[in-house]
Amino acid sequence: MKLAEALILRAEKQRRIEQLKNRVLENVRIQEGDEVSENPEELLKSIDENLEELLTLIKRINNTNNKTEYEENIYLSEALAKRDIIIKKRSLLTQISEEASIKNNRYSNSEIKYISTIDVSEIQNQIGKLSEEWRKLDTEIQRLNWNTDLI
Repeated sequence: MKLAEALILRAEKQRRIEQLKNRVLENVRIQEGDEVSENPEELLKSIDENLEELLTLIKRINNTNNKTEYEENIYLSEALAKRDIIIKKRSLLTQISEEASIKNNRYSNSEIKYISTIDVSEIQNQIGKLSEEWRKLDTEIQRLNWNTDLI
């Protein structure tokens, strides 16, 4: 199995667990005299089985990420962490840029005037560079995911 396939399977397992949880929640309390549509105990057992499978899968994915070289002396797990940080910084700068770009319409000169305290165009340039860096990094990570066998 390729790493990318394992990642898809992990997402499916997580969705399945969430669906099972919702089904348990729908059946843990009923009106007196009614019957449950599904046995919560059986659903819980199914959740446990899926969680065990998920745990095994996550361990294998993590092990593979820790042993797969992204570049010389840089492993896939490090590249993934870098990608996450780029996303966080880009999101933060986008929020800052949006806030600094808000125009407040004034109806008269006596109303308070707000001005930006940062160079919005410079922030936009940084966002563009981060977006490009993220795309390149993500593309290489995806390539590795499809070419790497799961350990």
